[in-house]
Amino acid sequence: MNSRNLLLFGAVAGLYVLTGIGESWNLSLSILNVALLATIAALGVNMQWGYAGLFSTGVMGFTALGALSVVLITAQPNVENWQAGGSGIVLALVLGAASVAAAVVAWGLMPKGRLRALVVAAILIGGFFLFRAIFDPAVSAVEAVNPQFAGNLGGLGLPSLVAWPVGGLLAAAAAWAIGKTALGLRSDYLAIATLGIAEIIVAVIKNEDWLARGVKNVTQLPRPWPVPLEIELQKEPGFLDFVASWGWDPIFTSTILVKLLYAGLFLIVLCIIIWAFERALNSPWGRMMRAIRDNEVSAAAMGKDVTRRHLQVFILGSAVIGFAGAMAASMEGTLTPGSYQPLRFTFLIWVMVIVGGSGNNWGTVLGGLLIGWLYFAVEFLGPNAMAAVTSSLPDGWLKAHLVNSAEHMRLLTLGVILLIVLRFSPRGLIPEK
Repeated sequence: MNSRNLLLFGAVAGLYVLTGIGESWNLSLSILNVALLATIAALGVNMQWGYAGLFSTGVMGFTALGALSVVLITAQPNVENWQAGGSGIVLALVLGAASVAAAVVAWGLMPKGRLRALVVAAILIGGFFLFRAIFDPAVSAVEAVNPQFAGNLGGLGLPSLVAWPVGGLLAAAAAWAIGKTALGLRSDYLAIATLGIAEIIVAVIKNEDWLARGVKNVTQLPRPWPVPLEIELQKEPGFLDFVASWGWDPIFTSTILVKLLYAGLFLIVLCIIIWAFERALNSPWGRMMRAIRDNEVSAAAMGKDVTRRHLQVFILGSAVIGFAGAMAASMEGTLTPGSYQPLRFTFLIWVMVIVGGSGNNWGTVLGGLLIGWLYFAVEFLGPNAMAAVTSSLPDGWLKAHLVNSAEHMRLLTLGVILLIVLRFSPRGLIPEK
């Protein structure tokens, strides 16, 4: 890494330090933790786009699947709901999967013709009606039990650290199913397809109350080890004695310590992913992926299975995104499906990759930390800046309109930064070598 890149990273670090000094360290660490999670997701997008040229806009869906895994793994099981219809839901899901598998087997074994189409259609239609006949009554029974506080099956009650890789596996499985059908499309159609599928995933999570309470949200998800609850930390005699010896406020110190522990966990994961991605990028596999990205026809002529490699990198990148989504849900302690919007969970991640430099892992890290700071810092800097700009104006509709529009400065700032980078550094702040 040359001196210019070090200066860029130093400047971004200075932004967080200035936020801590000028505003509060609590705010600075909060922004840092969210930016680290977004950076991990951006690395997954960079693998798909920077390594293989896959333009996927389904980041939001894979992030939501990662968050869903935290509910399914760490939440406590709701015994009464399970007894009401849990076995029926499981049986219906198994029968649905078996119907799809039987249709695939029949399609592969039978010779081409009208009979094969009729048999496959009969298996799928019959399996669908059998699935709904068992699934619908079981769901109604589960959602009718204690809907105010539960109404869902709950989870397995396992530690949060177990849910993180499960979130990656769940996103990878969804990416495999999507990739088998969508990766044959042209890049613009792939973007439309993945965006639509992401919306479908979020819509399912919102509407299936038996799964994760839908829009009623799941709260009080356990924190990952070794991050404690602030209120429990404030009751520890050893912690209180330590804080008293330095003359610090126990409430403020416990909040800072918890966020530092989160930052440490996220940094460890980020470093592991960067190490693995750098090894992959500089390996024969990485050179092959870049060759496919630059010229698919030439790579296919050299005997490379382009579609298979695209599916491979699509699954790997989506797994990283799902991993980041699981980490975010563990930190927030809740699953709120309504908060999954394309602006934050797709567009923002893509801006990080573009500004940092697609195809360069360190550029993606720089872009993630920079755009992450901008996205949240403008929220408190925007009103102050607008108030200073309009201070000389007389009171009236113009001044009131400008002050009220300060909340939109976040989007304006992102757009301006993106245009400036594309104009003066179109390959990103740290471009691919």
